[in-house]
This record gives sequence, structure tokens and C-alpha cells, in this order.
Amino acid sequence: MPATPPQPRRTVAIIVLDRIVALVTAARRVLTGRDDFSRAAWVAMIAAVGVLIVTAASIIGVLRTPEELTPVALDPPPSVEQVGTPPPGTSRPQARPAVTSPALSAPPPAASATAVPPTAGASIRPAPTGTTAPPAAAPLNAEFTISDKALLSYGAAVTISNPGPGSVPQWTLAVTLPRESLRISAVEGARASRDGAVWTFVPDGTAGQVPGSASVRVTFRVDGSLTGAAPESCTIDGAACTGLSN
Repeated sequence: MPATPPQPRRTVAIIVLDRIVALVTAARRVLTGRDDFSRAAWVAMIAAVGVLIVTAASIIGVLRTPEELTPVALDPPPSVEQVGTPPPGTSRPQARPAVTSPALSAPPPAASATAVPPTAGASIRPAPTGTTAPPAAAPLNAEFTISDKALLSYGAAVTISNPGPGSVPQWTLAVTLPRESLRISAVEGARASRDGAVWTFVPDGTAGQVPGSASVRVTFRVDGSLTGAAPESCTIDGAACTGLSN
């Protein structure tokens, strides 16, 4: 007995078409058996069949059978011999470095104000505090003169000058007489004190200070001298006075 040939396998598309044809045939039998079926019912039936046909066509286009799909050829995995160390004498391919984009540096923080660097050689001066320091005092100068001579006395004057811009409130004038028996009287412009033959004069309060670029005058009389002998020395703050001839 000959063997029965194998039946071909039915795909999803063929099954859907068989169901649509069976549905159309059954609907036709029902409709042909009824005479009072209206034209509107026919139209609705035909539209439903058309929808089923379009749906079936869409399913057939989407659900393709495995026999119609084109197989994708995959490369065979490399063998162990290919992955291993190449035989000697063959050049090894160099690995290419990955191309990376340069890192973007963060922008510097905005400064509240633009700082100006100091120039070379420029000195940094402290900010003024509202008070001005007084200028340095300059050494004073003194000039001794004899104004008039009498029988037992003579008058003398010492002019104290300040060459500097600032006033000098304190100074010391020293006059050394030839003998201790001589006395000084009628002092004006200063206060006098005695230590033997040395007479010392200091400012008489605020009236005795020497303003800047100005001078003060101290006058007195030397009593007890028959010959009118001049002082042996005269100094202002330790510096010798001018006008004395020794």
C-alpha cells in the first residue's frame, strides 16, 4: 500500500482566510433564505465583509510565515587559535587610542572688582588717618649782642632763630660769665636761673616758644663789671652762639 504524502503545514494567514470565507458563505446562506431583508442590511453586511478582508490583508502582511523570512547570516565566533598569541614573525595590529573630546575647563569665578597690581618700584603709602604728623624740629640758632654799656653794667640781647617749618616750644640758653660776682638782672623773654657763673635761660611759658621760620629775643643786663667784660661762652641747646668774640 503506497504511503500517504504528508499534508502541507497551514500557516496563520491561510487559517485567517479560511475563517473569512466560511463567515462570508454562512452570511450569504442566511441572507438568501430571507426575502424581507432590506437593502440597508445588505449594505451593512457588505461593509462588514470589506472590513474583514482589509483586516485579513493587514494580518497577512504583518504575520509573515517563517518560510518567507530571510535568515540573517551570523559570523562564526573566532577560534581559540585566532584569539591567542599570534605566531612569531607576524605583526600585531596596534590598538587605536580612543578619541576623546577635550575637557572643557570651568570658567574662572567672576570677581567683584578688577584688581590692579602695583607697579614695580611704587611705594605703598598708608592711608591718611585724618591727623598730620608735625614736621621735625630743626636745630635753633642764637646770636649774642651787647646793646649798651654803662659804668658798672651793660645790656645784652640774644636772638634765638628757628630755621625749620615747625615751632619749637622748649629750648635752653646758657650764658657763662667771667666771674661769679657778676649778676644778671632785668631779664625779659625768658626765666633765668644761676649755678655759679653759669646762667640758664628757658622759655617763659607759651610766649617763649619759637615759631617756624621765626625768632624770639631774650634781653638782660650784666651788673658788677667795671670793664664791661663779655660772657665767656653762650650756647643754645648745646650749640655755640654767634656774635661772641673770645
